[in-house]
Amino acid sequence: MTLFTTNHPEQPKALPNWYHVGAFLGLTFGLTWLLDLTISLHGGLGKPGIISVIQLQMLLPAFSAIVLGVFFFPESPLYRKQSAGRGRWFYYYFLLLTVIYALGALGGWLAPRQGTMALLAPLVPLLLAFLGLFVLIGLRFIAGREAMSRVGLSWGNWRDWLLFAPAIVAFYVLQVVLNAFFGLGPANPSLPTAPPGLNPEIVLILIAVQSVLLAPILALVIAFGEEYGWRGYLQSELLKWGRVRGVLLVGVIWGVWHWPLILMGFSYPGYPLLGLVLTVLFLVGFAVVLGYAVLRSGSILLAAYLHALNDQTTAFLVALGYKPFNPVFSFGVGIYGIATLALVALLILRDPLWQSKGSPPSRSP
Repeated sequence: MTLFTTNHPEQPKALPNWYHVGAFLGLTFGLTWLLDLTISLHGGLGKPGIISVIQLQMLLPAFSAIVLGVFFFPESPLYRKQSAGRGRWFYYYFLLLTVIYALGALGGWLAPRQGTMALLAPLVPLLLAFLGLFVLIGLRFIAGREAMSRVGLSWGNWRDWLLFAPAIVAFYVLQVVLNAFFGLGPANPSLPTAPPGLNPEIVLILIAVQSVLLAPILALVIAFGEEYGWRGYLQSELLKWGRVRGVLLVGVIWGVWHWPLILMGFSYPGYPLLGLVLTVLFLVGFAVVLGYAVLRSGSILLAAYLHALNDQTTAFLVALGYKPFNPVFSFGVGIYGIATLALVALLILRDPLWQSKGSPPSRSP
């Protein structure tokens, strides 16, 4: 799905528009790393309310791509002077969401106060993100499938959702099993405390359904913030350079984008420098998976769902007590997990789909 068609007069059509790519990366990295600097100067990752701020960071790639596409890239199907139809309304909603999210998250984090308003301020952007899902669904019926596809908001084919979603969950369950088998992580879960009269196993099943099935759908708009930026804009542009090269470069850039958080102890606490390398390696592999999902389905929304499912599944398993003993020498996001993900990526890259250049047109269900 080519979301941005670039035809710079001094540039062959087969190549990415490096001017636009540079503008997107400059704005995305500038906003994100400025936010990370603010985090570092105001207590780091241990300060209360940091989760909302990290979620704000997830919105910035899409925010950057949308601002540039709507106001500065005339070739973009989102450009304000083009007739894009009602499907473009969601992108305006997303820009508003990002601004309100920034005010709520940063306000509650930098200037915490007691009282009802202090508690409600961070909830307002979360509510708007939840409502964004209904905006997407509503526009699907108001504007129609074709209009939504023209602006990169196709839902794709349901078969692709059923193919990739269980595979993501199975991958992380396998990581837990391997950690337990090799003594790298706990072997038994920590069952949740059940209310009187309820079986703990039943409560566990209900929590699993909420965490792995419901929560990723509700978090789809937040994950869209990364996926529209990395897969929707950047991947569709870099794939013109060659699909394999393009998706691998997206993974490297995506990993480097996380570096300030890694240096602050995110994902690999105690291993900041080694964590920089491992982050890039893991996200290169994950970029292949998500890139493949987009190429097969033509749907950025599927990639957003899979991204949210990835985050929710790992959080659920950690909540069950399955956190590895060592973040580096373990399966999951550690060295051994990256090795298993590399095998998955190599199998995916054997698909003939990777031999072409560019992005295929989006497919509607």
